[in-house]
Amino acid sequence: MNDGTSPTGEKLQKVLARGGLGSRREMERAINAGRVTVNGQVAELGERVTGQDRIEFDGRRLPSTEENRCRVLLYNKPVGEICSRQDPEGRPTVYDRLPHLKSGRWISVGRLDFNTSGLLLFTNSGELANKLMHPSSVIDREYLVRIQGHVDKEMKQRLFKGVLLDDGPARFTDIVESGGEGKNRWFYCVVMEGRNREVRRLWESQGVRVSRLKRVRYGSVFIPSHVRVGQWIEMEPREIDDLCVTAGLPKLGQRPLTQGERLDLERQRRKLRKSPLPPARKGKS
Repeated sequence: MNDGTSPTGEKLQKVLARGGLGSRREMERAINAGRVTVNGQVAELGERVTGQDRIEFDGRRLPSTEENRCRVLLYNKPVGEICSRQDPEGRPTVYDRLPHLKSGRWISVGRLDFNTSGLLLFTNSGELANKLMHPSSVIDREYLVRIQGHVDKEMKQRLFKGVLLDDGPARFTDIVESGGEGKNRWFYCVVMEGRNREVRRLWESQGVRVSRLKRVRYGSVFIPSHVRVGQWIEMEPREIDDLCVTAGLPKLGQRPLTQGERLDLERQRRKLRKSPLPPARKGKS
């Protein structure tokens, strides 16, 4: 435990948040409530810890810094999965196909609705997840959408300028046509927030119908062409550093994956490729 005379180590609430136990603010409240101990002593807010300290949260030991390195998965979500851990209706969830974590939990960076496919990020770091989702980070999300209905220049201008939805004004920052015929046309569009069904609601406010919707980019992260629908890939430490910069956090500078870790991940991915995707269920677009 640090005695407060030297800035050695990291602040305890930051380490707990990175461990996937909650946001930094939630961890500060947990420390104040006496739920955290360091080396057997009740922790104090602002206390600094190192990899040699024994940290316990609600009586359960937190893995060491090395065991609990920050991890990020990129998942190509299919239509027909929900972004909840469990579903009363028994529908498949995005967590069903993710690799098992020895400690902590996977945290979804935002959500995609049942009928939306595409890029979804998961991390075991509560701090990184919260920063990536927070409006102050101003991270753009790009979608490929198929529209049924007539889209003209005036409609695009209204969507650029902004329209009033039930939960406040919203707008696209970019709209690029991407082919199609007649009343079935494809567009790439960009929003700067992650509000519930925002892309669908923006288009539907103009009297057209969204028949397909896929997220293709989150900030600087795109879906690699070799990651098929229903598959995930683990991001490299250098890619995670780039993601931290995007979120306004310092680079972590983590060690590269070992050969054994790479082989283990590849075995998990091969197993995933062999398992069939659950059939998509019909729902409202």
